[in-house]
Amino acid sequence: MRADVSPGSGELRFGSPQNEFLSISANDAPIASLNCNVLIQGRANKALDLLPENCIQTVVTSPPYWSLRDYDVDQQCGCDETLSDYIADIVRTFEKIKRVLNEDGTIWLNVGDAYTSGNRRYRAPDKKNRARAMSMRPATPEGLKPKDLIGLPWRLAFALQDAGWWLRSEIIWNKPNAHPESVRDRPTKAHESLFLLSKNQDYYYDIDAVRGPNGRRLRTTWDIPTEPRKPDYGASKGHPAVMPATLAERCVSITSKTGDAVLDPFAGSGTSLIAAQRLERKWVGIELKPAFVKLMERRLENW
Repeated sequence: MRADVSPGSGELRFGSPQNEFLSISANDAPIASLNCNVLIQGRANKALDLLPENCIQTVVTSPPYWSLRDYDVDQQCGCDETLSDYIADIVRTFEKIKRVLNEDGTIWLNVGDAYTSGNRRYRAPDKKNRARAMSMRPATPEGLKPKDLIGLPWRLAFALQDAGWWLRSEIIWNKPNAHPESVRDRPTKAHESLFLLSKNQDYYYDIDAVRGPNGRRLRTTWDIPTEPRKPDYGASKGHPAVMPATLAERCVSITSKTGDAVLDPFAGSGTSLIAAQRLERKWVGIELKPAFVKLMERRLENW
């Protein structure tokens, strides 16, 4: 397989004929036709312009959550100064996705909620979850109070709905092995939201692809454990926020068919891409941080 691109655009990499992929930059030439898997290093808004129209069947993604982690890279999503900037940035990215998504295409969007910082402009290291430390945090959003739950997933979902997306379902991703928290004045958070959005009113959805307990149709609460962080293929440390493979594979199975293309515009550690590969789909991954791109290259080559 080969992507139709100009000479010198990126590097063809593979561990076997089954997992061949093209690794390119967002500054490279546009792709005329999507004939192989593609990994793009760069900001999603720019990288999406390289893809041809109507080439993606489903999107499975989890953008960096607002004010939760600092990935130490310029122009990163999630470190926007205001909540409204964060939401507007993702809405703009999804507008770019609309161009490359098939008319019956869908998006699975995983996003977690957060609490206001109370105008504390940092987050100290947490012994139970060191990856959460931040040297700089945004101020409390206007209209909210210290310690308020922001309601971020639904604020984003409503903004996408206003932008023309069909908001079809909210799934509660329940984490049976959720991280403990040190708070003493509220329950420990053990779930995140997963939204199903569609480009049009009618879209591809295979109701029999995944069944729930006792063969029933899936309900809107999914019990899926998180997966531990661990060093990956020579990296000094793994990605701090890995989507469980079970969650990604479930989403890919339901809204795409064998041979379809799956997109993750915030690819991170590449779980959505590997899920697509396991299920015999093509994939496109976009990631801003070069170190995470290298991590994905190693994972994909050794898959």
